[in-house]
Amino acid sequence: MTTFKEFRNNVKPNWCPGCGDFSVQAAIQRAAANVGLDPENLAIVSGIGCSGRISGYINSYGFHGIHGRSLPIAQGVKMANRDLTVLASGGDGDGFAIGMGHTIHAIRRNIDITYIVMDNQIYGLTKGQTSPRSAAGFKTKSTPQGSIEQAVSPMEMALTAGATFVAQSFSTDLKDLTALIEAGIKHKGFSLINVFSPCVTYNKVNTYDWFKENLTKLSDIEGYDPSSREVAMQTLMRHDGLVTGLIYQDTERKSYQELVNGYSETPLAHADLNLNEAHFNKLVAEFM
Repeated sequence: MTTFKEFRNNVKPNWCPGCGDFSVQAAIQRAAANVGLDPENLAIVSGIGCSGRISGYINSYGFHGIHGRSLPIAQGVKMANRDLTVLASGGDGDGFAIGMGHTIHAIRRNIDITYIVMDNQIYGLTKGQTSPRSAAGFKTKSTPQGSIEQAVSPMEMALTAGATFVAQSFSTDLKDLTALIEAGIKHKGFSLINVFSPCVTYNKVNTYDWFKENLTKLSDIEGYDPSSREVAMQTLMRHDGLVTGLIYQDTERKSYQELVNGYSETPLAHADLNLNEAHFNKLVAEFM
């Protein structure tokens, strides 16, 4: 039986001590083991930013993509090898700024991958600038007088775009985060998991203590129903998006792969790509 230790490698993370991303890494490793994966069954694709380094810290297939482009790469990997469990990862700048267009279309496409966003409400790798998740009035090097922009609301956005699995967690709650990643992996469709992962170096507002004071667990809301999109949206609006747990799940809608006409059960990665002479000549004749 696979254990989370098998998803460890010899690369030591260079995140700042206390960074929430350490817990996200541990949760991914535990979730992968808990659902019975082997390292060769898992591919992790990341973007740029502190969180983008995570693909190199886990013993699995890993791809460190360019800024905002983890999702198109991850979707390509999944389409080429449907047998792989594919996780995309990145930060709030990667997913909700330069990569927002890819995020929206991956959500509506409902391809069977899991996207984990490490949300720290700031640009950490570039030394502390305002991100699309920073609140109005947030002061950083790029907004010394306070941001005049409204923060993106990713969970509400995901519901509006037609997401079939929407969840949110806090990096200190390893048990809850692990369970949500497990559920996201098992979900047949696109799973979006936003994780509040405090930046201890540059964000002195959205700290661990701040989140502990302001977050509401959905499990504490009596009668909460994650199968109701309307209830999910109302709950997010009522709590200004500061909730943790499974927000919404639609188990009825088919995934992208299930709808692709002629999508082979044999992954492209394992297909015989050799052409016999007759087939080759037929293809050539089309261009003559």
